[in-house]
Order: sequence, then structure tokens, then C-alpha cells
Amino acid sequence: SCLSKYNMEKENLSVVLHSQGDLRLEQRPIPEPGPNEVLLQMHSVGICGSDVHFWQNGRIGDYVVKKPMVLGHEASGRVVKVGSAVKNLKEGDRVAVEPGVPREMDEFFKSGNYNLSPTIFFCATPPDDGNLCRFYKHSANFCYKLPDNVTYEEGALIEPLSVAIHACRRAGVTLGSSVLICGSGPIGLVCLLVAKAMGASQVVITDLSADRLVMAKELGADFPLTVKREDGPEELAKRVEGLLGAQPHITIECTGVESSVQTAIYATRPGGVVVLVGLGAAMTTIPLLNAALREVDIRGVFRYCNTWPMAIAMLASKKVNVAPLVTHRFPLEQAVQAFETTRQGQGVKIMLKCDKTDQNP
Repeated sequence: SCLSKYNMEKENLSVVLHSQGDLRLEQRPIPEPGPNEVLLQMHSVGICGSDVHFWQNGRIGDYVVKKPMVLGHEASGRVVKVGSAVKNLKEGDRVAVEPGVPREMDEFFKSGNYNLSPTIFFCATPPDDGNLCRFYKHSANFCYKLPDNVTYEEGALIEPLSVAIHACRRAGVTLGSSVLICGSGPIGLVCLLVAKAMGASQVVITDLSADRLVMAKELGADFPLTVKREDGPEELAKRVEGLLGAQPHITIECTGVESSVQTAIYATRPGGVVVLVGLGAAMTTIPLLNAALREVDIRGVFRYCNTWPMAIAMLASKKVNVAPLVTHRFPLEQAVQAFETTRQGQGVKIMLKCDKTDQNP
């Protein structure tokens, strides 16, 4: 096996968050997979806004970093060891990792909403370790084999793509939908790709940054709309209606900013749907009466479930091209620099390369 050349006790370089602001690279033991697990040699791992938020703040809401935690949850790699009971994978398989694994078969698991299970394991959400490391073990049922024409990098991007698939499903995006997307960060951009793939006829996407909107235009946005912080929500909603010729059926809110959530509600047509993807303050003031009287549904989104097979099909069939989202690549050894680049808001998606023998996408 390719593991024979490694020292199993201390050759697993990992990116570990010790506490707020304290990010370190350290060697950990290479784990041993259980009967239903596989050991992966990690290849490509994307940096997510939540990873940076934990590093900068030590917490997100009720999730608090209390002990050292390996970061990373947007990942792909190669199977190097297979647990005794695993049937679906073999050594050498290239896989994408779904980071959320239910720990028990509760009502949420049974109803197909396993993402809502209160006891779910989730990579890089305290206290669970993520996979920004050389070697990582994971439940084989939540590792999905990648077709030959899907790269490791695309495999890692299935995680943000899944947020978009889940959001667009919750929103009911379908053939002919008109859609407003608030925010064109990585999640706004994948929502754009998925909404278009699901048949959205017209998409308006907003952002403060004109640069981000250039990429949005390249990825298929019909109406990129530059907004300013001082723009009033009702006035912005009117501008959106002006661009589309009517209010959008669906708004996907990807910023979490209070004024943007207000815009989302004002902009959506009566009987339409607002999906809240971006995370903002615990308490937010919104025009609830406006939404209620116009029967605008407001729906939350918590990660995703049952999305990896659809994402893989989208990528393999070339219905969706996520490759342009990756703007920076760093070797694992330069993880701290990569995190700093992400924190500064440079580029779109920053990818870490964990396999020192293979730096290809």
C-alpha cells in the first residue's frame, strides 16, 4: 500500500485551530479506519467562510471552539485503506466527501432530512475534526466515487455546490423561474450556476463588488446589479423589478446582511419564496407584515442533504462548470497564508493541495 512509506504515528500534517486567532500546522497520527470507514489521502480541500470565521472569532453562534480542531470540510481524496465491512469503495477510488454524517437513526434520518439531526457529525464544526490534513478517515457511505471526467478540485467544490442545490430545491426553482440572488460570493455564484441548470430563465445577482459581478456575468447571470451600502431596500427591490420587468418568483439571500434580507422580502412577488442561505445576526429586523400579507414564504436552509449524487451528475454531464470558481491554489504547507488570502477577500475560492505527490486539479 502507498501508506508503507509514511510514519503512521506522525506523518499526518494537519491544519489545527487551537483557539480564536491561533491557527497551526501540526503532525498528527494517521488514523485507522473502522469497519464501515475508509482512510483517504486528501487531495483538494477548499477554504470556506465558516473556517475563516472560526479562526477569527473562535465560534459561530452556539458552536464554540473549546479544544483544538482540524479545519476543512470541502474535500476530495483517494481511498488508501478500506474498512472490513465496506462494499461500495476500494483502494484507489477517487471520492468526494460529504462532511455531515448522522450518528443515529432518529426521526430526521428516517424522514430524509438527516442534515437536521441534532447529533450529526460534521467536519470542522466544534467539536468534530475536519479534513484539512494529509490523511483522514470517514464513513464510506458518505464518500462518493468520482467519475473519471470529474477532477479532484470539482469534487471538493461539490460541498458549496450542494448548498446551492439544497437552496434551489427549497426555493422550488424550475423551468422558467425568475430569480434574484443577493450576494455574489462563492455561495451566491454556485446558486447562480444551479438555478440556471435547473431552468431559471432570468437571474439578477447583486453585490457591492463590481469585480465579483464580472465573474457572475461570465457564469451566466442575466442582470448583474452593483449595489451600495446606502441603497434603501425598497428602492433596490424596485430596481430589480425594473430589470426583470416583473418581481422575481424566488429570491435566494446569500449575505445574511439585514438590509439585504429586507430587500429580498420587498423584491419577491406575491406568493413567491425567499430562501435564507447567508448567516447574519441572531436577531434581524424584517418587514414581516409585508411578507405575510403577500404570502411570501420565508424558508431557512441548513447545509444540505441528498445532494451529492445530483452534484456529481451535474458535473459529469457538464451541465455545470464550477472550475472558474477556483482562483488560488496553495500547498498544505502554506495553509496559514491561504487562510490570510481568504480573510482578505481575494479571489473567489481558494483551494489547498494536501497530497504532496500530486498537485494537479
